[in-house]
Amino acid sequence: MSETTKPAPFPSETAALEGNVALQNDAALQDVKVPPLASRSLSATEAPVIPLTDQPRLLVLDGHSMAFRAFFALPADKFSTTKGQHTNAIHGFTSMLINLIKEQKPTHIAVAFDVSDETTHRKAEYSEYKGGRNETPREMSGQIDLIDKVMGAWGIKTIKMPGYEADDILATLASMGEKAGYEVLLVTGDRDAFQLITDNVFVLYPRKGVSDIPRLDAAAIQEKYFVTPPQYSDLAALVGESADNLPGIPGVGPKTAAKWINLYGGLEGVLENADAIGGKVGDALRESVEDVKRNRRLNRLHTDLDLPVTLDDLAEPRPDEAALEQLFDDLEFKTIRTRLFALYSSDEVESAERESIDTPAFVTPSDATELGAFLAAGAGKRSAVAVDLVPGRIGEDAAALAIVRDDAAVYIDLAGQDAAAENVLADWLRDEQAPKVMHGYKAALKALSSRGLGLEGVVDDTSISGYLIEPDRRTYELAELAQHHLNISISSETAKAGQLELSFDGDDAAAADALVRVAAVVQALSRFFASELTERKAADLLATLELPVSRVLADMELAGIAIDMPRMDDQLADLAKVIENAQELAFAAIGHEVNLGSPKQLQTVLFEELQLPKTKKIKSGYTTDAASLKNLLEKTGHEFLVQLMAHRESSKLRQMLESLKKSVTDDGRIHTTYAQNVAATGRISSNNPNLQNIPIRSEEGRRVRGIFVVSDGYDCLLSADYSQIEMRIMAHLSGDAGLIQAYKEGEDLHRFVGSNIFHVPTEEVTSAMRSKVKAMSYGLAYGLTSFGLSKQLEISVDEARTLMKDYFDRFGAVRDYLRGVVDQARIDGYTATIEGRRRYLPDLTSTDRQLRENAERIALNSPIQGSAADIIKRAMLGVHDELAAQGLKSRMLLQVHDELVLEVANGEREAVEKLVTEQMGSAADLSVPLDVQIGVGPSWYDAGH
Repeated sequence: MSETTKPAPFPSETAALEGNVALQNDAALQDVKVPPLASRSLSATEAPVIPLTDQPRLLVLDGHSMAFRAFFALPADKFSTTKGQHTNAIHGFTSMLINLIKEQKPTHIAVAFDVSDETTHRKAEYSEYKGGRNETPREMSGQIDLIDKVMGAWGIKTIKMPGYEADDILATLASMGEKAGYEVLLVTGDRDAFQLITDNVFVLYPRKGVSDIPRLDAAAIQEKYFVTPPQYSDLAALVGESADNLPGIPGVGPKTAAKWINLYGGLEGVLENADAIGGKVGDALRESVEDVKRNRRLNRLHTDLDLPVTLDDLAEPRPDEAALEQLFDDLEFKTIRTRLFALYSSDEVESAERESIDTPAFVTPSDATELGAFLAAGAGKRSAVAVDLVPGRIGEDAAALAIVRDDAAVYIDLAGQDAAAENVLADWLRDEQAPKVMHGYKAALKALSSRGLGLEGVVDDTSISGYLIEPDRRTYELAELAQHHLNISISSETAKAGQLELSFDGDDAAAADALVRVAAVVQALSRFFASELTERKAADLLATLELPVSRVLADMELAGIAIDMPRMDDQLADLAKVIENAQELAFAAIGHEVNLGSPKQLQTVLFEELQLPKTKKIKSGYTTDAASLKNLLEKTGHEFLVQLMAHRESSKLRQMLESLKKSVTDDGRIHTTYAQNVAATGRISSNNPNLQNIPIRSEEGRRVRGIFVVSDGYDCLLSADYSQIEMRIMAHLSGDAGLIQAYKEGEDLHRFVGSNIFHVPTEEVTSAMRSKVKAMSYGLAYGLTSFGLSKQLEISVDEARTLMKDYFDRFGAVRDYLRGVVDQARIDGYTATIEGRRRYLPDLTSTDRQLRENAERIALNSPIQGSAADIIKRAMLGVHDELAAQGLKSRMLLQVHDELVLEVANGEREAVEKLVTEQMGSAADLSVPLDVQIGVGPSWYDAGH
């Protein structure tokens, strides 16, 4: 396409919205509802967009200028990833560009970036050029590079020119575009661009943040500055430009400068007639002639750079969808990706352009014979199974199944099967030799069990295999994985992980078609993951650890744990009294009422009325967060703070209890849901409700465990907890002889370490010494610095540094391990647990210090945390299998970090204690023993003491 050829315009916003409506209303999953963006073109039959002019439209953005506008428009503390990368500039810039594309309908797009000021010709001529600018905020670190990456994945060209600034690139592209008959839109916050405005070149100048960006034409410049656009640089030369540190003529403002320019026809005329200008401003002009000439040389934009792109290169940028998905996952952007992709959606896409999967035609077996024939024909072949779940608080039923293999598929309405057909299906589902792949294995297990159907032979759950391949992804829903790995778009509402919940208002054919398509996507995804699992050496983890653990967790979720409702109500009533009393005493301490939940009112009371020492400065004043108030209480001991903290703690506990009460089901139990693919370290997480966040540091918090009780017909609850599991793993991984000796001899590790670094006998290690050693020992495994240790222990940095030096002098193997694990991870690109679970850390080689240091901390703790996670999972499998092998009725109910909670049947206590101790103690072959602490009692609280 030549530069003068008018390309097809971007799709209209209306078309994009209509495409979304079609997607939402489509009853069945499409093979690909949205084709790959990188190869997408508009259908010739699509309604054309009517542009603002008949010309091709070139949109050019000043990258640095608009990135900083976005940075200051959005709060940095509200936009950051879990890894600590701030993203406000990236988010704002991307959002702004989406809006510009919607509003301006450009046919060509480019983004220009500055290079270092030190290398520009302007800096070479005038060393003070742009001098005095504030230092770049720390939160901006890395964001320009990431914007550049987003543009690359978007297909938008970015341009840098050594020795020149982004303004010069804008000027050159404006000249190129105008000569080729284009309309040119320059998006910048730099007023120097006003000199480029013509009948075909306009400046989009931000008035507020990056959301209000009006288009300025020649009339707008004339109205505001009383000069034409080409004369704006003359005016700026006379007045100066503070942003560029270019001083103007003292006492000369824009109106005076404009008057001179209009009187003498421009800057050259003004300087030629300088002697004719009287008064102090005339004297100032004559004294500033050289400065004015320099200003004009520096603010004149270059329109003839030899750019590395042509206008053709800037036409119709199309995103690489997979690359953008990966970037947006890393940046933890969700809504913005939907907005971006909607720009390029189209209802009418040539079928040849569609990404597709093979979805065989399906049948609905009429009887047991036909179903049996289908299943027998696939003997030994992998089949993908999708389950339509009937929603419920526990996932109590399954409505239908779809089974897909390479050459055939069936849809089975479970409610419509006779006894013979159900028996045929049940036999196949229980057949371990019939390999099956699924998405949401645990949910399917629970649902099928409600119909008396077992499920064996599952060799892949794509929600888990996807996690093992990329443990840092934001989500593992089927739609996300299919989009990311296969570039296949399916409705996320139809393909929720483990909860398909298909609903088509009685349209059985649509529901059947959709479920079959889901199974086909699962099959394609499982095939793709197979080689990835092998490459990452994760196939064994999937087969021998994660999938078996899913079965154990399903049993635990179905069992739930009994709740003592009267005790719960008593605790709520007690907390209400404590809260009310704390509030009254707090009011008494200051002599008036105040909203204890209002940070603003608390700031007034603490720092104005009571004149207490100021806490950390924040935008709204001084922080009143828990850590700061605790520190303030320790310093002052003020009664108001005592009662405020009591009020907060009790209010938090009451809120937790009220949430737990809502989670109790009709059977009087709480059924939490466990997830294996949330924590990147491999830890199992709990939600709906989260039973892993019940506080145990305070007696009041531990009392909450008292509402979890043994069921009728059982003897007691048993709590089994690993002692110092992470420090034992540290001893094993480091191979430190001293630590290994301490554990083998049954020493109190922290007293043993304290004795060695404080050079006193073990019995003389004080509680304070032990606390310091404990904090440091755990902290070192998480990358704790001497500064961090000093804050944690409230000691000087020098004392913390000495403490750490003494520790490493005595336990050198720990120091060597901690250094080596990061260095090795930097070489390998990942860390690994004892079982081989990998966590890839590309940021270890990042040039961004913040990202790199965060990755180093992860590299330090992932092998230890991940190994602990693997060990407790092995223990769960061992306990579960041994309970079954011995024919015991006792059962596992909860897993909380390094603790297992079991319900012990009558007469089985001794046997269960023995097998739990043995199985947990042998869950890993370490160089130190795994110590298991057992407690029993009628409640979880009692069992933990």
